[in-house]
Amino acid sequence: MAAATAFTIRAARPEEVPAVAELTHRAFAAGPYGHLPVSPERRALVDAVAERAAEGTVLVAVEASDPESDREGRADAAGGHLLGTASLVRSASSQARLAVGEEAELRLLAVAPEARGRGLGEALALAAQEEALTWGASAVVLDTGTLNHTSQRLYERLGYEAFSPVATEPADAASPEDRIDHVDYRLQLQLRDDLVIRLVRDDEIDAVAALSVRAYEYAYELSDDYRASIADVAPRALEHQVWVAADAATGELLGSVATPRRGSTISPLAQSGELDFRLLAVDPPARGRGVGEALTLLAIELARLRGLDRVVMNSGPQMTGAHRLYAKLGFDRLHDREREIVDGDRRFRLLAFTIDVPRTPRAPRPADETAAA
Repeated sequence: MAAATAFTIRAARPEEVPAVAELTHRAFAAGPYGHLPVSPERRALVDAVAERAAEGTVLVAVEASDPESDREGRADAAGGHLLGTASLVRSASSQARLAVGEEAELRLLAVAPEARGRGLGEALALAAQEEALTWGASAVVLDTGTLNHTSQRLYERLGYEAFSPVATEPADAASPEDRIDHVDYRLQLQLRDDLVIRLVRDDEIDAVAALSVRAYEYAYELSDDYRASIADVAPRALEHQVWVAADAATGELLGSVATPRRGSTISPLAQSGELDFRLLAVDPPARGRGVGEALTLLAIELARLRGLDRVVMNSGPQMTGAHRLYAKLGFDRLHDREREIVDGDRRFRLLAFTIDVPRTPRAPRPADETAAA
């Protein structure tokens, strides 16, 4: 996506706080409510960029700067021109209006007027959705004005559904005349009620290492080097993304998988437009619960959110259980990228698999399917 659209999405830097606020004010002034006076409360909400970053994350879309944007004071510290922004906050945040429980809330998605028509709003919304996944959020909620038909079409295209929230009073409304009628939307993230998938926490690194080794030793004979590589979770989590599947009721860790961060790869297999993943592991006592399937579907969803075309991965010839899972999900063999591997005294062919990434949002599975997976 980055090559086609010439922008990058990342977390805002502290020195960009004034520029993010200024961009948001300009974007809303050019929108369907730009003719209305801005209340002090609304202005304070937009200006609270640092607070939103501290209580969640503030994303920015950035491209290479040009002399004109520098003169206007809208360039970041690295010379990039800010094109858009979106904030994601947790339900306990003072900046949240709708979110409850484990939900995340998308707020103040704004695209600079001069950058509209380039897909920035969609890219920011998808990046925020990925960020919410890393938290293990159950859903993303948001609101948009009833006159903002462009945003409504965007969110509905991305799979959001209108809902009636528990609380409806906007945090930024000081009096009835300041109120703007809203449409409230919700997007389910966790596809199963019995599992929570999220990034590993620092205090879980050793547990994931032990789980992964157990998973691979259960079915395969491991060389010392491969066992050490499987257990080397800490640097992998620092450089890439290590995900866990946890039991929703008990918090027990059931499985893990590693994926690259946005814009990178985790193995030599992946090419441009592809996401690769490694070290899919399910703790032996959790087998039969569909944990491996859920983690594989996560990798496919990440690729969709990043605008990539395919998911690829390597697998050893002895990992027949994983091969059956990949076939069930629609993966095909990628024969032209398979290669011979020497591991100690063993020589074998490292298999490769691929699947095209769907363009439509994934849907939660019915409860009666989750237990049988």
